[in-house]
Amino acid sequence: MNCGVVTFPGSNCNHDMIYALGKILGQKVTELWHKDHDTKNCELIVLPGGFSYGDYLRSGAIARFSPIMKEVIKHAEKGGLVLGICNGFQILCEAGLLPGALLHNDNQKFICKNTFLKPISSSSNITRNIDKNSTYKIPIAHGEGRYYANEETIDEMFSNNQILFQYCDNNGNVSESCNPNGSVKNIAGVSNSQQNVMGMMPHPERAVDSLLGNEDGVPLLNSLLNNVLV
Repeated sequence: MNCGVVTFPGSNCNHDMIYALGKILGQKVTELWHKDHDTKNCELIVLPGGFSYGDYLRSGAIARFSPIMKEVIKHAEKGGLVLGICNGFQILCEAGLLPGALLHNDNQKFICKNTFLKPISSSSNITRNIDKNSTYKIPIAHGEGRYYANEETIDEMFSNNQILFQYCDNNGNVSESCNPNGSVKNIAGVSNSQQNVMGMMPHPERAVDSLLGNEDGVPLLNSLLNNVLV
């Protein structure tokens, strides 16, 4: 598969994702620049983590207007696969490709640690082929990761299988004590209603190498790659 990884000014996880997709999972990876006007026939487009444009105004609010985003939106509207990780998730929400918004963490601090994720959706690409009875240890690193949408939207998203993951403990129990940032309903990732656009705050690309002692991100990315929609 041809996977495109976008670099914005301030991206710092682009090479992590390129390594995960290319070296670990053996996919063709095309580097896309924020000023590009072409997605170069990529089947999957990834918006990586970082601090695009220094997170000025709001995280993702400026990157949303980069030239490449016009092409990302066209790709998504045609059913193409799009994944946003951390800052990429924020950009997708700012662009209107995903519902809701990412707010400052409820403790007003930057959080960098491992979290456990419980898969919720049974139909989204990134969860379809993973064990729903398992938990996945995936690191987070963000200051604005508190997912929010109004109650009606949240209820609709749960009904439509648009909730990808919830923060939980290592046994899969979802509770307030396992919520690292105050996200409504412990939500860690969501998709659009067509389920071809996905966003999540945790970083699966940082959990793919045995040298780091954590490969829990591999099943997630493999599931994504094995369910291409285009």
